Amino acid sequence: MFTLDNVTKSYLTTSGRKYIFRNLSIVIPPEKNIALIGKNGAGKSTLMRLLSGVDTPDSGVIRTDKSISWPVGQAGGFQGSMSARDNVKFVCRVYGYVGEEMRSKVRYVEEFAEIGTWFDEPIRTYSSGMRSRVAFGLSMAFDFDYYLIDEVMAAGDNTFRKKCDQVFQEKLGKSKIFLTTHNMKEVERLCDIVLLVDNGKLKVYDDVSKGIEEYRTK
Repeated sequence: MFTLDNVTKSYLTTSGRKYIFRNLSIVIPPEKNIALIGKNGAGKSTLMRLLSGVDTPDSGVIRTDKSISWPVGQAGGFQGSMSARDNVKFVCRVYGYVGEEMRSKVRYVEEFAEIGTWFDEPIRTYSSGMRSRVAFGLSMAFDFDYYLIDEVMAAGDNTFRKKCDQVFQEKLGKSKIFLTTHNMKEVERLCDIVLLVDNGKLKVYDDVSKGIEEYRTK
């Protein structure tokens, strides 16, 4: 279960402080695959960062008893001067994996990415597609109760997307997702409930089709 209690989040811009959420309180039902949808700029990615702990609210509290991934496939957190191998090792150390456990995860990401000797070159030299392959493989190398998915299925070529989908479906056998996407077919296929973000508010729809219908009228 996720509980947001009086959560406020804002950013300082050149035109002043912009509030994404003000005193947002909501209980998100447990054990559901959740679609987080809304128009561009509604605050979906901000909420994802708050849930994952990548960002923190100005005030208020977010509570959960579940383990939560970083946004799956996000390559922005890589250290560009380090190789993919060294980036994967760094993440392993953060999560407490050493020795053979670390080596196993490095092998997994290397095999998934299929970028050959580039795996040992600085990530700043990679194409966007190569970065996506490493990022998604790294996300899938770890087990979480919830995976945060931010448009990752739209990345890469058709072969890569099929590979991602296959691995991801295996994860869904024991984990749940928060999915942010504009692809409503993905929402219908993968999600049990819809969270609609609109004007700094969140509304829960237990009926996925009704949530999608409301989104389309905005």
